[in-house]
Amino acid sequence: MTNGGTFIAHDLDRIGDSAEIEITSPRADATLRPFVPIWVTRVGDELYVRSWKGSGAGWYRHLLAAGEGSIRVDDRLWPIRFETLPTDDPAHAAIDAVYASKYARFGAEYVDAMVAPAARETTLRLVAAST
Repeated sequence: MTNGGTFIAHDLDRIGDSAEIEITSPRADATLRPFVPIWVTRVGDELYVRSWKGSGAGWYRHLLAAGEGSIRVDDRLWPIRFETLPTDDPAHAAIDAVYASKYARFGAEYVDAMVAPAARETTLRLVAAST
């Protein structure tokens, strides 16, 4: 459920606490592309995702082109929109810190990729679409 474009508290917890979420976007014929697992961060009441492969990742390019998509955690699906985050946005420091602490167990190689400039440039703030 949504609350005027924001996720309700229970959904924020469920999504933000997940180690991975899955993301997809619609094709031109409105069918969904395959879901792709990605890491998610929560800073306050905002949810963010990045592409560790940078702007060349298929899920990222397709999502930008479609302008909308869906995320899934376990059996629950949320329609989403998104906002790109400018590279000079001060929120990046907090997002980087969450990636570093939440995903440290996967090793520096993965965390470093998620806080590198190429990944930072793909930061999207997830916005709950109307349900």
